[in-house]
Amino acid sequence: MFDPDLRRIALLLPAVLVGFTVHEYSHALVAVRLGDSTPRDQGRLTLNPISHIELIGLLMILLVGFGWAKPVQINPRNFKNPRNDEILVSLAGPFSNLLFGVAFALAVKLFLTLAPTIFYTGGLGPVLYQILSYFVWINLLLAVFNLFPIPPLDGSHILLSLIPDKYARFKLVYTRYGRFILIALILLGSFSGYNLLPIGFLTSRLFEGLYNLLGM
Repeated sequence: MFDPDLRRIALLLPAVLVGFTVHEYSHALVAVRLGDSTPRDQGRLTLNPISHIELIGLLMILLVGFGWAKPVQINPRNFKNPRNDEILVSLAGPFSNLLFGVAFALAVKLFLTLAPTIFYTGGLGPVLYQILSYFVWINLLLAVFNLFPIPPLDGSHILLSLIPDKYARFKLVYTRYGRFILIALILLGSFSGYNLLPIGFLTSRLFEGLYNLLGM
């Protein structure tokens, strides 16, 4: 839902920048390791957020709740096993976000174990807890969101890699127009209040399940 709360945006921004950067860097790293130098040649094999941020996608996630970074470009012809390697590159982003989400949840658990009052001390304690929780939430959100099989999300690359080449025309049309479907679903869901994409629901269940598993 649209939320212009400046305080929330300020606390959320570091998590978004880290989540986007980790996601796109992981795509680039795996692609290069599998033999495609395109991401490195285009300056995407870096942890500098400026290289990965797309303004519209950044504003979308801060204001609406769903967004994206600048997609890493690859050339599957440089891979030894193009279809399988492209799937691995596509999975790298969501998987890295999932790992980071778990890692930040473990950090919260560690703070609660070693210094249980830290999140309740002064005015900074609750702010620190909220920032760390945003790091968990955003990374889990990016993992869930990007696995949906709608262009330009990673899930669509996985889906299209599994579809036989004889359906090339469908793949081309789906790739070209899928992004407009995605934006329409996000905006309609955000402004109407109807969950047209169960991204928030799935992220909430994952977030709550992780915290329950860690006893928080």
